[in-house]
Amino acid sequence: MKAVVQDRYGPPGEVLATRDLDEPVPGRKQVLVEVKAASVNGGDAALVKGMPYVIRLGTGLTRPRRGLPGNDISGVVLAVGEDVSGLSPGDSVFGKGEGAFAEVVVAHQQRIVVKPEGVSFEQAASLPVAGLTALQGLRDAADVQPGQRVLVNGASGGVGTFAVSVAKVLGAEVTAVCSSRNVEMAWSLGADHVIDYTEDDFLDTDTEFDVVFDNAASRSLSETRNVLTRRGVLIPNNGNLHSRWLASLPTMAAAVVSSPFVSQSIKLNVQTWNRDDLTEMGRLVATGQVSPYIERTYGLAETGEAVEYVGEGHARGKVVITV
Repeated sequence: MKAVVQDRYGPPGEVLATRDLDEPVPGRKQVLVEVKAASVNGGDAALVKGMPYVIRLGTGLTRPRRGLPGNDISGVVLAVGEDVSGLSPGDSVFGKGEGAFAEVVVAHQQRIVVKPEGVSFEQAASLPVAGLTALQGLRDAADVQPGQRVLVNGASGGVGTFAVSVAKVLGAEVTAVCSSRNVEMAWSLGADHVIDYTEDDFLDTDTEFDVVFDNAASRSLSETRNVLTRRGVLIPNNGNLHSRWLASLPTMAAAVVSSPFVSQSIKLNVQTWNRDDLTEMGRLVATGQVSPYIERTYGLAETGEAVEYVGEGHARGKVVITV
């Protein structure tokens, strides 16, 4: 099979290569999936580059231990392990695959679910990381309720586009913050209000928000809290992957330290793999309540170019690899 591999850290366009590898064998609780599509996340680009340096504590100090990038997949089950239940060869599925940028991958049964009919493989592949981050952050961490006012700062990226749609599904009045070129896209996602940050500063708004879902970290925690209601919730969701050393660790530490001393809540959002939530995201797309915004698609041999593009930080919505 063909798979995208990396032997060293560096620019994705330089260090990612397509090679012929042996087809993996599923373990007892794994399924073997023929990949139809995979999507690229900002975290994939960071892992390929090995930046910020703090991530190398988990991925390998001098070179990547894994060497097979990517997580989000959709495809067709080829075989299942002996202890797998609820999934069978021929099922169309989506979720997390080990080394997603490949023709065939293995996936743990707890991290993959059946793809609903009417949802394309490209749409399904866009959902896992970004969709779960938005859903779990808004529904669980922020506990968004109908009628609440939610501001999504950084509304044009993979997580941000899903956050706008998911907040609307939860019944919120949504304000999206993005650049001029993404204003029309934000309206199309269902935003009730759009702030073009090249023209206006969201800190100058007269509106107080119940929840700020902050993907951009364009303002400090203390500044952003100024647009919250007295009991509002701030979700600092930016990984600060352009930082050279510590990523978002300083922001996370500041959030933990300051939260007990302010009336508002500052809650961290850590995306977790959950079959029920994967199923829910698939249902929202199947019923038309959420429409993934896929800006570009690339072939498997173009994965380095795709990861490079996402790593530049200007991708709109999701970027998908078709296999």
